[in-house]
Amino acid sequence: MTTATATKQWTCQERLDALRRTKLAYTREKQEIIGSMDYDDWGLILPPEEYREVVRSVSGSGVEVVEVRIKGVEIESNHPSGGFFGPKACGENYRRLLDAHPVYLDPMSSLAGGYMVNFYAYRKVGWNPDYDFSHLMPERQKYQLVGAIGGIQHFCQDLQIGLDLGWGGLLNKIRHYRPQHPEASDFYDGLESVVLGAQDWIRRHVVAARHMAQEEQNPQLRQNLLEIADMNERLVDAPPATFREACQWILWYQIFSRMYNGSGSLGRLDALLKPYYERDTAAGILTDEDAILHIASYLVRETGYIQVGGLDASGHDVTNPVSYLILEAAHRLRIPANIGVCVGKGVDPGLLRRGVEIQFEDKAAMPKFLGMDALIEGFVKNGYPVELARERAYSGCHWFAIPGREYTLNDLVKINLAAVLDVALKEMFAESDAPSVAEAWQRFESHLRRAVEVTAESIDLQIEHMHKIFPELALDLLCHGPIEKGLDASHFGVEYYNIGVDGSALAIAADSFAAMQQRIEQEHRLTWAQLQHYLETDWAGPEGEQARLMMQSTPRYGSGGSLADEYAVRISQLFTRLVKEKPTPGGLNMIPGLFSWAATISMGAGLGATPNGRHAGAPISHGANPNPGFRKDGAPSAMATAIAQVQSGYGNPAPMQIEFDPGISRDEGGLEKVMSLMQTHFELGGTEINMNVMDADKVREAHKDPSKYPDLIVRVTGFSAYFASLSPEFRQIIVDRIVADA
Repeated sequence: MTTATATKQWTCQERLDALRRTKLAYTREKQEIIGSMDYDDWGLILPPEEYREVVRSVSGSGVEVVEVRIKGVEIESNHPSGGFFGPKACGENYRRLLDAHPVYLDPMSSLAGGYMVNFYAYRKVGWNPDYDFSHLMPERQKYQLVGAIGGIQHFCQDLQIGLDLGWGGLLNKIRHYRPQHPEASDFYDGLESVVLGAQDWIRRHVVAARHMAQEEQNPQLRQNLLEIADMNERLVDAPPATFREACQWILWYQIFSRMYNGSGSLGRLDALLKPYYERDTAAGILTDEDAILHIASYLVRETGYIQVGGLDASGHDVTNPVSYLILEAAHRLRIPANIGVCVGKGVDPGLLRRGVEIQFEDKAAMPKFLGMDALIEGFVKNGYPVELARERAYSGCHWFAIPGREYTLNDLVKINLAAVLDVALKEMFAESDAPSVAEAWQRFESHLRRAVEVTAESIDLQIEHMHKIFPELALDLLCHGPIEKGLDASHFGVEYYNIGVDGSALAIAADSFAAMQQRIEQEHRLTWAQLQHYLETDWAGPEGEQARLMMQSTPRYGSGGSLADEYAVRISQLFTRLVKEKPTPGGLNMIPGLFSWAATISMGAGLGATPNGRHAGAPISHGANPNPGFRKDGAPSAMATAIAQVQSGYGNPAPMQIEFDPGISRDEGGLEKVMSLMQTHFELGGTEINMNVMDADKVREAHKDPSKYPDLIVRVTGFSAYFASLSPEFRQIIVDRIVADA
């Protein structure tokens, strides 16, 4: 270290820049070792080489899978399959991982901690084979149903519980309720193991921070490390008392739960931190620059899903100075972040403006925007009071949950509408002497009903068995009920059960019905026999290609006033009606939405050619969006209207993914026009907007050579990520979307 460095006083922004450089270096290392990562850009860093074990395997589909593990972790099986199941085994094995996990400290950060592996990568067997569900598999495969069975997390804990109790208080709570439920001794053993493991992990960071402080020559950074040590020595047992300690406690919990089973739900960070901010600023021990540093130190290590703004149960806006500080921290840090800004009646409109300004200033993909009016009104339609609906918090890619009180499996359970249509058409071609659009619709409705029924049966099987396989121990700690009842959150430990069921490939299904009706029945330019042949041969030959282009050129969903727009509404209404027609056989409520997550490639891989001109194996359409190039002028207003019209309307979103050219901000009133479009979409019933502000030429160039733009961030779907981390196939989807619709 040079003399200048040893005596340097680092500003907040200089420390943020240093944190960002470190983040990019770790990301490049992950890209080199793991390869493509078509998912949320988590804060995971790779273990140091002396701790690192790289395991390579090939999936059932022939894709190489790279897992990074920590050397020396002895996972113990309790089943002949080689897997480990149940709360006691899961808790004890997770503690073994925590005990072996290296510490992580960055002297530029005001917080300690970072995670390096995922515990579920150690699960050699994901489902206990003793709990057979082979009776469901033929139809699950037939309809290409996704999720439910084996689903983990995807609901939201209540961090306030942890902030009130601390790790020591949680341990006392477990030991208090254990004697009341002797039948649940394994469950309490599992909970104790994870808390004790967390406490020991924090203690080791305290020791390491003091050691690093002795070696650190820069007085400012040495003092920072000593403060980290003192703070975490308290937090081993005690609840946080300051803003910085609250950020540290939340970070520990979030990386702890993320490492356990991938949970990234966080909820209302601004409301949680507000009391600490007000006390500390009043006492003169916290400045806004300090707060930005602490929030950024959290964000660089964990990209949890965060809501800012919104209403409390009584309908009062919770927006406060911390709301803006969270946005500012992410803006100045300039890394992928999953922050949702609330928009709606009674919510501070300044949040919307600041969020849009940041998007265009950064030419990036943060934040997203949440249409609270339709979300609250929709959830009330499930039979809940409006006060409860207001408490639902943004917690994942496109979804909400009541913190600590609601089990949802959101974004895990999906029905591929295009696959259902494929089954219906094949059946019609095989059985009907006079095919028609009317008959195709009738068969589509029948098979969609059965797909919903099989999904409902799968949900019940999940609720019956998952707590005995891989219980939600990390989330259980901060939920209302599991510790008190001795029941896992996946098995009636919490108060409410509202299972999200998403429809996917809406645009493919709608465009296909429209193309069949227009080209075959209205214009007679194609026969049913020809369509069958072209679908079976994937539009082979010159005539097949000509037919494909003709079907593809039919006015599409999103073009405005088209047959496809009518079918999109009709399909959404049918899907919604079937999901809400009745609960699962076990009596659980299902809530419909429209979303595909990053599964557009996998859900399209096993799907044949479709009547809208799509080739076999091509990705499905993205969420509720029209297919790229839905009209020549892009027409964001047409897309905003179309997506608003297909909302399911029960409190689970159907997001709009929209791309803007950064040049709009240079136009007179450009930002106001963007905000007006967004507000109109929400007023029409829209629920969520995921936005990219991207230069199309830059995206094309980055696709050719990602190394030229290592820090280019894109909104992939409900999450943001570094463009260079995505697979070539997924980058192509982003390119097609941005180039076609920006």
